[in-house]
Amino acid sequence: MSRTRALVTAALVAAFWPASAQAADCRALTHEGAEFTICEIDAGTEVIRLFHSTPEGEVLGSFPRVDQMLRDRGERLGVAMNAGMYHNDLGPVGLYVEEGQQAMRLITSKGPGNFGLLPNGVFCIRDGRADVIESLAFEAAAPDCRYATQSGPMLVIDGALHPRFLPDSDSVHIRNGVGTSADGQRVVLAISDERVNFHSFGTLFRDTLKLPNALYFDGKVSRLYAPGSGRHDRGFPMGPIVGVVEDATD
Repeated sequence: MSRTRALVTAALVAAFWPASAQAADCRALTHEGAEFTICEIDAGTEVIRLFHSTPEGEVLGSFPRVDQMLRDRGERLGVAMNAGMYHNDLGPVGLYVEEGQQAMRLITSKGPGNFGLLPNGVFCIRDGRADVIESLAFEAAAPDCRYATQSGPMLVIDGALHPRFLPDSDSVHIRNGVGTSADGQRVVLAISDERVNFHSFGTLFRDTLKLPNALYFDGKVSRLYAPGSGRHDRGFPMGPIVGVVEDATD
C-alpha cells in the first residue's frame, strides 16, 4: 500500500474510532509541499516512556514486542516511534536512561554521521513534562530525567534552525523526530511521508508546529505506530523506542 493510500485509510479509521482509544492526536499535515504525519501528546496528562530491553536484557526491537510486554502488565502501547540512533547490536549511540537507570553515557564530542553533526540533543522525560535539550546545555543543567535518549542533529535550538541545514540540499530521506514546547507540556512526534531534506524537516517544527526545540531521531529506518489510526510501519529491529502507555482496560 502506498503511503498516500495509507494516510487516507488512517484518516477514515480515525474518524470512526472512539476518542478514548487514541493515546495521541495523529493527523496528516502538509508543509512546503511535502506530506507529514504528526502526533500531538500532552506530557502533563499522558504517560510517555522509552523502551529498549526486557528486564532480562533482551532487546525488544519492535512495536509488537513492546505492546506485548505492556499487556502482560495490564497496559498497552499507544502512539510510538523509533527514538534515537543505535549501533549494529541495537545499543544506543548516545545517552540512554530508562526508569532512572543510565545505560549509555552522554556524548558531546563531534563524530561521524548525523549524530555527530553538532549541536545534537537529548529528549528528556520527567514527571509531568518532556523536553528536547541541546547536549551541552543538558550536560550543564544535569536534569533528573526518568527517561532520556540522545540523538542528532538538533533540528531547532531555542527557536533557531540548525546552522548547517541548507534549503536546496539534495540529501533527502524519510525522517522522524520530536519537538517540545517551552513549558514541556506539548510533545509532537513527526515523520515525513515522503523523502525530505533536513531544512524542510526542521522548518516543519519551527514554522508550522511553532516549537522552540526539536530533535532528529533518524532517517531511512523511521517508523510510526499509531493503532488509533490504523498505522503500523514495519521493518528491521530497532533500538530505542518512545511510546505513550495506556491502561489496557480502557
